[in-house]
This record gives sequence, structure tokens and C-alpha cells, in this order.
Amino acid sequence: MTLSFVTMLTMKMPIADKKITLTIYSFSYKRGLPPDTSGNGGGFVFDCRALPNPFWDERLRYYVGNQPPIEAFFASYSNEVETLLAVCETWVRFTCEVYLKDGRTALQVAFGCTGGQHRSVYMAEQFAKRMAHIPHFEIRLEHKAKAFWRCQPAESGGV
Repeated sequence: MTLSFVTMLTMKMPIADKKITLTIYSFSYKRGLPPDTSGNGGGFVFDCRALPNPFWDERLRYYVGNQPPIEAFFASYSNEVETLLAVCETWVRFTCEVYLKDGRTALQVAFGCTGGQHRSVYMAEQFAKRMAHIPHFEIRLEHKAKAFWRCQPAESGGV
């Protein structure tokens, strides 16, 4: 029986008791893609620049994607966020199932936006939370542009 590609992507394949390290990055396209540390020659790169950008709201510019004001901003775009997260999860789960069967132990997933402070951070954080409930994943999360974030001082409620 031959399965269509869409059927293969959405079906539940049995997964071994092995673990796979899923390294999730946020990054800035202005500063370049994260290096491959998985040994697999790369991984997934998801472009978050299609999402609305909180940077253009002066009140939100100096917050980061893992802070409540940015989370509230994206709550009003839940359909767009959920669509992107669902696509990412489908591809990553399918790939990880194949990787586990092949004996691979690592996959990296990167979320990028222009500055690496708002959209990519938010999506990487949300994706990490979403994937954390899956028993065979060990999640690592890293924000590659963190040194370049323009944040409000701590006493102002920022980072």
C-alpha cells in the first residue's frame, strides 16, 4: 500500500523508547542562521516574519517575546500562531519519528525573525512548551540573539 505524503505526515508512527534531543533556537535573520550542532547537517528553520511584529508598537518595542506584554500581543493573533505551531509540530514530529528509527539522537529547530527579539523568541518558547509534553523529547532552548536584545531596565518591568 502506498501512502500519500500528506497521510504520512499526519499519521501516528510508533516511536521507540529512545530519546531525541530537540534543540530549539530563536535567532535574528540580520545576524545569520544558528550553526548546526546536531551533527545532522542542519535542521528546520521556520520564518516568523509573516507574523505581526510587536516592534512597530512603541509600547512593546523594548520587551522580549517571553514577557507578558508580548505574549498578550500574540494572544490577539492566536489563529496565526496556532497555524504556524501546528505546521512546525507536524514536520518535527514526523522527522523525529524517522530519526529515532534511524538511530539519530538530535534535531535542531530554529525560529527566525528580523531582530530575534519578539516573534522568534515567542514562537521558540511556545514551541518548546508544546513539545515538552512528549516523553521521548529532551528539549533545549536557546535564544541566539539575546546579547543584542534592546530591553527595558528591570525597574521598568522589563528584562
